[in-house]
Amino acid sequence: MSITVSIVEDDSQVRGSLAKLIDSSPGFRCLSRHGSAEEALKEIPKVRPQVVLMDINLPGLNGVECVRRLKPQLPEIQVIMLTVYQNTDHIFNALAAGATGYMLKQTPPAELLAAIKEVQSGGSPMSSHIARKIVQSFQRPAPAASESANLSPREAEVLDLLAKGFLYKEIAEQMKVSYATVHTHIRHIYEKLHVRSRTEAVAKHLGQNRPPAELAATR
Repeated sequence: MSITVSIVEDDSQVRGSLAKLIDSSPGFRCLSRHGSAEEALKEIPKVRPQVVLMDINLPGLNGVECVRRLKPQLPEIQVIMLTVYQNTDHIFNALAAGATGYMLKQTPPAELLAAIKEVQSGGSPMSSHIARKIVQSFQRPAPAASESANLSPREAEVLDLLAKGFLYKEIAEQMKVSYATVHTHIRHIYEKLHVRSRTEAVAKHLGQNRPPAELAATR
């Protein structure tokens, strides 16, 4: 039986090339293709593909937000982010939102098809550069207990939402505070954890809140 795939990509040429690759390859079938997250959220639940190839930089809602909204509707769906972005923030946000794989657009066709098979069989395919970035982020030392203990309850809540992939605006809505207040909390978090970016803060948070055995398995 063929693996069914939907494509979410705003570039019509790329979208068409991906669809052609999938439909011309034995064991794969393209069920649908979409040029925006809004269209994908409306149509993908109707066709229920097994795997979705998702771009990040989409008009309107971005791909990460699309994944976050799509997964509760179709928990069994497997999402591979297919993007040009190698930024660690994008990687963590996508995985926190529910993506299972993260591949770069320059991935050769044979490797992309192999990634679709892998994700459908229970794996988490990632381009080698992406896997290296994730490994490096988890190899940073976990924060000392005193660092996280210094966080206020609100700052700890903000950090937890950051780790789940929420955007600053969404954190403000979730906590019912202003956008400026969220920025203030984040600045204090950076100062107390001795980090300079969202990625470092999330990496420290994940490192501290996972048991040693789980951390070892992630590396």
